[in-house]
Amino acid sequence: MNINSLIQLLVILEECSNPEAVVTELEQILRGCGFEYYGLLRHVPQNPVQQNPDPWAAALAGRWPEQWPQIYTAKKYALIDPMVRYLAHAQRPFRWREAMAAFHKDAHERRMEQMMVDAFGHGLEDGYIFPIHGRNGILASLSLAGKPIELSPVEIALLEAVARKAFWRLLDLKGEAQALETVLLADTPLTRREMEILHYLAEGMTSMEISKMLKISNHTVDWYMNGLQDKLKAKNRQQAVALAFRHGLIS
Repeated sequence: MNINSLIQLLVILEECSNPEAVVTELEQILRGCGFEYYGLLRHVPQNPVQQNPDPWAAALAGRWPEQWPQIYTAKKYALIDPMVRYLAHAQRPFRWREAMAAFHKDAHERRMEQMMVDAFGHGLEDGYIFPIHGRNGILASLSLAGKPIELSPVEIALLEAVARKAFWRLLDLKGEAQALETVLLADTPLTRREMEILHYLAEGMTSMEISKMLKISNHTVDWYMNGLQDKLKAKNRQQAVALAFRHGLIS
């Protein structure tokens, strides 16, 4: 692997003027490093209402074997994927086999092994995952996969920097970085009632249903909701719920 190319990429990504250029430069370097497949995925907090999460829907960029995303989704591998589960607590980059080892004798071990057999059959023989953390936890990750490749500590550190740079540059160019960097003001915490309404909204309830649940009027629910949107700097109810998940206010 050309270490100088990775260092140069950090500079090039900052100079990219559109998301397409970021993806092109990233793919070129990753392919040069020997990784045929990759995915830069935003982290979507688990919603108890969602029974079959689709990680591909949160992709900022990626290239995977043909049919693999469909197979992964159809077999609901996201529910038992050892890399996804390990990523939830990982503080540093890790290799796939580390995640598999961590769940040895897990109740879902056989399903995990079957997932890895399927992945291998599609050319995903080995891989690395680079977590991208923010102030409140995991924001995204860069997955690299293909043939087995031994990375040195220096290469891992540089790829970790590349992952962060590509992620934030894409968000900047898409106009989405500011929302992630918004901090809830300490002097305007959410009230107990606002938290109750947020949870009900996250469960898909309407104002009418929430008003009956809390024994208050529709207008009162809407009044609380307007206050929530102001505090979260959200444009609508859907965005307010999404930001609440992102900030860890609800889970």
